[in-house]
Amino acid sequence: MAEISTAAVEAPETAMDRYVIDGRSSRFMVRATATGVLAAMGHNPNINIRDFSGEMKFDPEQLEAGSFRLIIKSSSLGVQDEMSDKDRREIERLMNEQVLETARFSEIVYDAPSISVTKMSEMLYSATLNGELTMHGVTRKQPIIARVAMLGSMLRASGDFSLNQTDFNIKLVSVAGGALKLKDELKFSFEIVARKQE
Repeated sequence: MAEISTAAVEAPETAMDRYVIDGRSSRFMVRATATGVLAAMGHNPNINIRDFSGEMKFDPEQLEAGSFRLIIKSSSLGVQDEMSDKDRREIERLMNEQVLETARFSEIVYDAPSISVTKMSEMLYSATLNGELTMHGVTRKQPIIARVAMLGSMLRASGDFSLNQTDFNIKLVSVAGGALKLKDELKFSFEIVARKQE
């Protein structure tokens, strides 16, 4: 009886396909909202996350998903907006040295051991990731809802979520002598492409 029970538990795990993130085909952005004098001129920084990797297990036929893990190199965040090189270097320096402290905290990690999947149409699914985000040495629960499209052996997931910097013991910084200050809330958006591993 014990053998039957063990097989029943293990079967879904072995049936799931493993998908690995294709970083070159994926996009992960952070939008910060500014206050202060320069905010009126539309200076709301858009930050591109350039180096991230991860994988998940997913069986679309059974509407089951295994764990999802995403690792971001914290020093890979770069300002995407049109601005002078001097301003860009200053904002990125502040991000690395004062905001994320990348020398101390080199990685941002998202772990979701539990994923709920709902089928919306023939190739489209909704996935709720009940995970934890570790950033700046702090780990907090961070649920994320993603729209998942299956295109052959490719999986495309998109969605957005928000968080407050102070929840992760990140101090709010200002630039240009206080003329531009960033609000606590950061808004993330992603379109992640993952490919099935044979």
